Amino acid sequence: MNNKLDGFDNLDRAGRATGAIARDPREAVYLALGAGIALSWILLAAMALRGAELRAPGTGAPGDFLLRMLPDLPLPGFLDRFFLLCLTPAPLGSFALEAFFALTLMWLLMSVAMMLPSAAPMIRTYCEIADTARLKGELVVHPLALVGGYLSVWLAASVLFAGLSLALQVAATAQPGAPLAGLAGGIALGIAGLYQFSSLKQACLKKCRNPFSILFARWSDRPSRIFKLGLEQGVWCLGCCWALMLVMFAVGIMNLFWMALIALFTLVEKQGTKRLPTRLAGAILLVWAVVLLVSSA
Repeated sequence: MNNKLDGFDNLDRAGRATGAIARDPREAVYLALGAGIALSWILLAAMALRGAELRAPGTGAPGDFLLRMLPDLPLPGFLDRFFLLCLTPAPLGSFALEAFFALTLMWLLMSVAMMLPSAAPMIRTYCEIADTARLKGELVVHPLALVGGYLSVWLAASVLFAGLSLALQVAATAQPGAPLAGLAGGIALGIAGLYQFSSLKQACLKKCRNPFSILFARWSDRPSRIFKLGLEQGVWCLGCCWALMLVMFAVGIMNLFWMALIALFTLVEKQGTKRLPTRLAGAILLVWAVVLLVSSA
């Protein structure tokens, strides 16, 4: 569309770009998603670096050497407080509740960083359907309502993961976020591996791979229904990926390498059509689990 028709020809380049974003919700959504994912990774990297600094000599985790090579930037007080709540043992009492909320936020950041990229095709599909409806003169709900519903499911999951993190920390009296060793690590990997072969995993994965039919069939011009549709998509995604999140307990919650690997695998798995990647990942996890269980016997 030329400038005479779009109504922004009297503005400078920045103004025309802003006007185009305001007119087309897709641009705003893509920018918001990209910014959210990037910010989540930046915060997680900063937290991982803080964790590397807190670990005693000789107890370093894989990748600590590379993390320490990153520039040490000064952090705002509230961020440093947030990182410490996630990375240091939580005492009993009121501070335990504060640590629980901090861990919930940490898991939500991990969910945004690792899972939201794999939801991008679903969100893009909604935007394409919305564009078609808008051209027909129909009312369209902003895509952020769909995203809000999707992230609400992962917020609920983050509460559960935070509770599990805190329980393991208290039970094992170990450094928060440290890899689970021996029996506990083997069980976590075994559950994740077995789930890759389950029919529930395949059913959820099928829904994640084909969002168009669901989005088209449940289309509505009511924000509450689109939010509910986002909840449904979030449930399918959680059903597909919750077990993979357990791997983070076995490798160390602040292990950026495994975060990136799981995020990439999830994206590839949802975009594919074959079962081979899912089953191969399951087999690797099961072998790894057996090795841990045997070595801990």
